[in-house]
Amino acid sequence: MAVTTTRDAFIGGEWIAGDGETIEVRSPWSGETVGSVTASSPSQVDSAVAAAAESFKTWRKTSVLERVEICRRAFTICMDRAEEIAQSITRETGKTIRESREEMIEFTADHFRRASEDVLRHAGKVLPSTQERSNDKRIVVVQEPIGVVAAISPWNFPVDIAGIPIVYGLAVGCSVVWKPSEHAPLCANLFAEVLDDAGFPAGTVNVVHGRGEVGSQLVTHRDVASVVFTGSTATGERVARDAGLKNRVLELGGNGPQIVLADADVEKAADAAITGCFYLAGQCCTAAERILVHESVKDPFLAALVERTKALRVGDPLDEATDMGPMCTSEVLQRTQEHLADAVAKGATIVLGGGHEGQLHEPTIVDGVTQEMRIAQEETFGPVAPIMTFRTLDEALEIANATEYGLTASVFTRSLHDAWHAAEELRHGTVHVNETTNYWDQLAPFGGAKSSGAGRELAGWIIDALTETKQITFDLAP
Repeated sequence: MAVTTTRDAFIGGEWIAGDGETIEVRSPWSGETVGSVTASSPSQVDSAVAAAAESFKTWRKTSVLERVEICRRAFTICMDRAEEIAQSITRETGKTIRESREEMIEFTADHFRRASEDVLRHAGKVLPSTQERSNDKRIVVVQEPIGVVAAISPWNFPVDIAGIPIVYGLAVGCSVVWKPSEHAPLCANLFAEVLDDAGFPAGTVNVVHGRGEVGSQLVTHRDVASVVFTGSTATGERVARDAGLKNRVLELGGNGPQIVLADADVEKAADAAITGCFYLAGQCCTAAERILVHESVKDPFLAALVERTKALRVGDPLDEATDMGPMCTSEVLQRTQEHLADAVAKGATIVLGGGHEGQLHEPTIVDGVTQEMRIAQEETFGPVAPIMTFRTLDEALEIANATEYGLTASVFTRSLHDAWHAAEELRHGTVHVNETTNYWDQLAPFGGAKSSGAGRELAGWIIDALTETKQITFDLAP
């Protein structure tokens, strides 16, 4: 494997060496060194924010057409380099190359197109005066770019998720400081090069590397106006406290239920569970972390799920035939094993899988899961399909709502009545009917209820966190 040591920080339009610790990136598949970066020091983080704050003064006044033209150039460059960045994502995180290509081509690159289209159509309002009996008042409501945006992103979609606040922030006239995950810094630098080569002015995009303390400094920095964070619920709670009065979007953990009712298409539900449980080795906040199956269809559903799971090809993520690669970190692997051990100790049965070799965990089906088990209450974030049974829809809904999480849920049924009832009762930010939990649309609002986060991402919905709403009143009386 070729070792690539990339530049460390991108501040004010220049690549500079970091002043902190060396962060070595190893392949989760082979254990070989992929490359390294040097973390940014506190003074370098301050410099990045200062560069962003200074560039904002002029960037916010740049015409919308010029911003759109740069976004369109960035789309073309991003598409040209999609394969190179996808290869880097796979080497760093263990995502299969097919998953990484999907991230780059279907999600990341298209942020530039969607942002350029959305910002051209982003409209304010003119409101009537209701305070007095007069036709002389004009109340205009506009949304202005908020300032410096701190984007703190995870490793599982290291470029796509970061691209949402970065691209939309730039499109509306904000400047950005990005702290990528320390597990995927190399692909982040490649994406920063795309932005730089597209022509975004110096200082509008800045990249600093490091661990949690670097992200914390950005969150608390007085010159950061908005924080967009994706990560664990525990860290998200700290971000919420530290961000204070800043605008923010927090996209946090999940324990998504997939409910399979008695009248469901069992084959379709089993296909959805494969995607829901084993896409990206289960390392998605939208994963199907609990499969709730009506007792009358449990046996045929389980048989269909086992058959499909056995057919999955697990191995080298750079092999295009691989369906599931390794888990990214030892911490996630350990938690998955702990959840399985706890479930078995409390009466569950492992039907298939359960073991691991290095970071490569077998796709696993565990039956007889009940609510007191950790796997039913916490986010496992691993390639596990926990099977739970129920007798009535209301019982299923009670189980589905019984965790602190509320990100994504799905329901399989042929009954419009039951689908509608479930969609209204599930306390989740997204409810899919006859679709996997790992489904999202780039034009739809993405975010969760309860401990799964605050605010919404994607398309025009992210703009609320990146802008300040301003009222301007005109008195036109002679």
